[in-house]
Amino acid sequence: MASRVTHFEIYGDAPAELASFYREALGWRIERAEGVDYWRIQAEAADAQAYGGGVTYRPSLPVQGWLPYVQVDSLDATLAAVERLGGRVVKEKTAVPRTAWYAVVADPAGNVFAIWQPDPKAFPPFELD
Repeated sequence: MASRVTHFEIYGDAPAELASFYREALGWRIERAEGVDYWRIQAEAADAQAYGGGVTYRPSLPVQGWLPYVQVDSLDATLAAVERLGGRVVKEKTAVPRTAWYAVVADPAGNVFAIWQPDPKAFPPFELD
């Protein structure tokens, strides 16, 4: 049987603030779990079994991580929200020809993730010499 991804965790020194960042920047439903310092993420509200995760304090172990991609309706609007909310752009908007647009961003705690907007017409602009 092939393995599948079950969930993800986002770490920071101020997880309540990170929960607010992701709630507003990506529209995720995020609620604090009762009795613990853990905020549960429901990335797709319509599907209770959908891929989700949590926000919590940074662990003492050295975490390097993978680069998760999050599909968004508007890459440009999400980039603006990320910057407005204290995040930063790590890699500018880039075309995956005839597939999608993507960018890599960091949240206010420095956690890096990619945002992805499918677009079969995506193509990098031509550069004139």
